[in-house]
Amino acid sequence: MALTLSSKTQYAILALIELAQNYASGEPVQMQHLATQQDIPDRYLEQLLAMLKQFKLVRSYRGPRGGYLLAREPRAITLLEIVRAMEGEVTQRGGTENGDRKTATPLVQEVWHEACQAADAVLASYTLQNLMEKWDAQRQSPTNFMYYI
Repeated sequence: MALTLSSKTQYAILALIELAQNYASGEPVQMQHLATQQDIPDRYLEQLLAMLKQFKLVRSYRGPRGGYLLAREPRAITLLEIVRAMEGEVTQRGGTENGDRKTATPLVQEVWHEACQAADAVLASYTLQNLMEKWDAQRQSPTNFMYYI
């Protein structure tokens, strides 16, 4: 089993990191700036921001100086909230797909539930502030050296 994030969730995280980096200024960030900085298609970003607004992770402001702001401080928004906003709840499944109730099914469901709880705990332990700091550290790290011989 591989745990993967959809491109929708990945783009939402990138947009939120960009908003987190501008949070201290208190100035709304225009959608075009978000799209350009994080290389997110405009129409897709518009849909993502609408979802994030619905889940009260961002606020929008109209007008020539309008744009988007985080609804709360970056340290008050968890990765779990973002993933749930984009992906919904993790499905609590673990039996057979054909509905056959074998004796192992309740055990498998119990283990699956435990795995989902562990994943939720990890996602809840990271905030947007943590992600922003890691993002900044990666961009400043000289680990992408090219060696020529």
